[in-house]
Amino acid sequence: MRQTILIAALLAGPAAAYEPLVEKQEFTLTGFQTRGGEVIPEMRLGYETYGTLNGARDNAILIPHFFSGSSHAAGKYSPDDAAPGYWDAIIGSGRPIDTDRYFVVSVDSPVNLGAKDPNVITTGPATINPAMGKPWGMDFPILTIGDFVDTQKGLMDQLGIEKWHAVMGASMGGLQSYEWAARYPDRLDRVIPVIASGWADADLIAWLDIWAAPIRLDPNWNGGDYYGGAAPDAGLAQALKILTLHANSPEWSNGTFGRAWAEAGADPGQGWENDYNIVNVLNGAGASRASVSDANHFLYLVRANQMFVAGQPEGSLYQGLLDIDVPVMLIHTDEDLVFPGDAVRETGAIIRSDGTPVEIVELQGTRGHLDGVVNIAQAGERIRAFLDAE
Repeated sequence: MRQTILIAALLAGPAAAYEPLVEKQEFTLTGFQTRGGEVIPEMRLGYETYGTLNGARDNAILIPHFFSGSSHAAGKYSPDDAAPGYWDAIIGSGRPIDTDRYFVVSVDSPVNLGAKDPNVITTGPATINPAMGKPWGMDFPILTIGDFVDTQKGLMDQLGIEKWHAVMGASMGGLQSYEWAARYPDRLDRVIPVIASGWADADLIAWLDIWAAPIRLDPNWNGGDYYGGAAPDAGLAQALKILTLHANSPEWSNGTFGRAWAEAGADPGQGWENDYNIVNVLNGAGASRASVSDANHFLYLVRANQMFVAGQPEGSLYQGLLDIDVPVMLIHTDEDLVFPGDAVRETGAIIRSDGTPVEIVELQGTRGHLDGVVNIAQAGERIRAFLDAE
């Protein structure tokens, strides 16, 4: 939400990674019932841990991940890895999420985008349906952000953890953080949603549809029935290109690329084979990421995010936020085009309206939405103090 080519450059953490090499683990939930009432016979997912669970089992922090991410939040799988996990800057010995003190759990989501990534373990449309002996495709149940949270609750129970010290995630991980606090307020002590607001508004719903459109327009998509044949990788690459641009900001695109041509002397006005540098780079990034991703999984993630309302209350857009009664820290940036600062501040005002303590931290940077990943260290000491408060 591992990074590839431009995604690696966009999300790269510090050179020094979480010290021990990271081991991918997995868990299975049998007969997982979705909030829509359908049953998935076997929900198999991956997770990673950093630090040690104490004897009282009360020092655990959950990290759900962003849309295109995975459970790889910190560290490296091998010394030769090009980059560590996406939040390595704040997870580790002596860092704001101090693994000498806390036990950090990061979980792969169902319908994870990186279904072809060997370091991702997920269940979704690309998984074999045991009743049919072939991939589920679009017959896989539609999942909500709440379903993602319920899989994490299943892992929590398997690990024997009664309460999270905190839940903290970025973007889609922030949505899951709100959902934890709204739905299971007795199972966590505090929550830190990062670059996320409390519901998907009309603008986000529309943008998510735009992200997904190239997949549905690719003839190889075939209504989601492409397993065993040609995958809609061209459409998926364009979807990832749109996502990448939307997750950044004009300061980044203008400051990094300007109007430069992709190749010196290759004027876009002189031939269709010529292009601008930013277009060329974004096309390359999309194609690279598509090689480890699954198009149907992308669509399922889009629908889960479109449907999000914290707590999914009946009859009220805000009731789930009002149900949050643990301390909240909201981290955001005003340059964010996905979850604008006004939407985050409105979310905070609603949560605070009935007396729940809310702290708001604003990041500075030129990366837009991605500042919540690449510049999270700016909020490091505020995060440390919030986690360590009695």
